[in-house]
Amino acid sequence: MKRLYLILLAAFVAGAISCSRNISKAEKLWSSPAGLEVPESVLYNSGENVLYVSNINGKPTEKNGRGFISKLSTDGKIVALQWITGLNAPKGMGLNATTLYVTDIDRIYEIDIVAGKKIKTYTVAGAKFLNDIAIDSQGTVYITDMTTNKLHAIQGGTVSDWIDLNPYTSANGLFMDKGMLLVGTAEGVLKINPQTKKVELYIPNKGGIDGLKSLDHGRYIISDWAGKTQIIQQGKPAIVLLNTTSDKINAADFEYIKDKQMLLIPTFFHNSVDAYRLK
Repeated sequence: MKRLYLILLAAFVAGAISCSRNISKAEKLWSSPAGLEVPESVLYNSGENVLYVSNINGKPTEKNGRGFISKLSTDGKIVALQWITGLNAPKGMGLNATTLYVTDIDRIYEIDIVAGKKIKTYTVAGAKFLNDIAIDSQGTVYITDMTTNKLHAIQGGTVSDWIDLNPYTSANGLFMDKGMLLVGTAEGVLKINPQTKKVELYIPNKGGIDGLKSLDHGRYIISDWAGKTQIIQQGKPAIVLLNTTSDKINAADFEYIKDKQMLLIPTFFHNSVDAYRLK
């Protein structure tokens, strides 16, 4: 009986891996209703089964105080359109327990998701275009600046310059992968060891990387803002899942929910979040 169980388990795992490797297209599920204003980033909170959406509501570098965070259900309904308000072009987000971090041009906000309010603001000296966020298992918050190509870090309640990524350019998407920090740049995906701060070009890819998430087994999903969303991996040609560039529909900092195989793309100037099932 035990042998049969192990055989069946091995077959199941092999089948699951095979299916995941065959992902090559995206099937449209829904688009969010009217109300979002230049959505830049989507983040999934599995505890509440809700999506956070950052809305620039203006120009990406405009300090107009009109930016806001929305909450959406995973079937595309708006739960709270202006859940958090009074922001300046909010972009990337990261969640650590009940604290939501949001970039805001040259500041980072801490938001208590239970109370639904901002509780702390970090001002980053010299910052020009703070963009994405990733948080490691120790609670360190990493932030890209797309203009200065610096990585900043929040540790122990203090924000500081963490590493300069030059000569790599347009540092944007961030993702923690098995203890390594991955960074999307105009040259491709960088891999950084947080302990040694060693930087290497992990997966070359020209054109700029906005969203960056893990798919499976060394494969990653990236978006290039103009509208192209692809699967990439070392030593293999990219697989294009979607390309809405010709339709002038952007693909900004997306979310991917693995157990639902659901891709959620904020369309920036198209003012919606579009959901797809990967197949």
